[in-house]
Amino acid sequence: MNLIIGAFTIGLILSLLSLGMLISFRMIKFTDITVDGSITLGASLTAVLIMSGWSPWLASLAAFLAGMVAGSLTGILYTRFKIQEILAGILMMTALYSINLRIMGRSNIPLLDTDTVSEWPEQLLFNFAAGENRIPVFGWPVSLIDLSVLITSIIFVAVIGYLLYRFLLTHFGTALRATGNNVQMVRAQGINNNKMIIFGLALSNGLVALSGALLAQYQGFADVQMGIGMMVWGLASIIIGEALVGKSGIGVTITGAILGTILFRLLIAIALRWGLNPNDLKLVTAIFVFAALVAPLVFKSFHKKFQKKSNHA
Repeated sequence: MNLIIGAFTIGLILSLLSLGMLISFRMIKFTDITVDGSITLGASLTAVLIMSGWSPWLASLAAFLAGMVAGSLTGILYTRFKIQEILAGILMMTALYSINLRIMGRSNIPLLDTDTVSEWPEQLLFNFAAGENRIPVFGWPVSLIDLSVLITSIIFVAVIGYLLYRFLLTHFGTALRATGNNVQMVRAQGINNNKMIIFGLALSNGLVALSGALLAQYQGFADVQMGIGMMVWGLASIIIGEALVGKSGIGVTITGAILGTILFRLLIAIALRWGLNPNDLKLVTAIFVFAALVAPLVFKSFHKKFQKKSNHA
């Protein structure tokens, strides 16, 4: 049960990363590598602010805003200075590595015995459990801390997912989505597509940094290396989600990204429980991404061959 709860919790936290990448990769069609740096930016800034006595809620909000600034700078490099999108992301990600080290002052900051955003649900569960440290869930004893973080993550993802859904249905959100689909049409409507790209990258990296903020509070530390490979993780989650629910609408797409992240994390957790060497985690992640990319093409090929055989018969 602890394995499942831990996988669901991290999956929900990282689903904010997937939602951010959904905006950049799928909606404005921008290959943004900044996310590997902005998730660490959110974690490092949150850790420093909490250790300085800030409220974890204000620290998480500051992380979101810092991520938006990072995304905006990537957009400015691309739109104003005409730097290729991949190179713009690489430049910003590289700069963020040094910025994150400057923020933390060292490569790792532990968050021991500090307040987190899950303090309030934990207190409610503590009162409900009459002072016990564990509560039974489907017959399994579960730590109140783990359960409170899970509940907090569910609330965060549900609220942010709904707000993102409502935003993307507005005129501004529709223009943002149209920027990735048809730039000429957007310009013909008098919309500045460059500003849309900058805003889309800002919102995307803001969500990614918020994911890093929550992840640091859950894991109890912030590390300068924690963002390596996160772009691949988010991409895999989006692809898995699309395979699960399809791409028939905005709400379905958002739900798919969340479910894909949870499923992907659950698969990784099961692999680790079965004895996977943690050093091979990035390799397994890459294999999962490869399988998720190739599987639809294989199924489509088999379907065409089956249809041909049926027609000949």
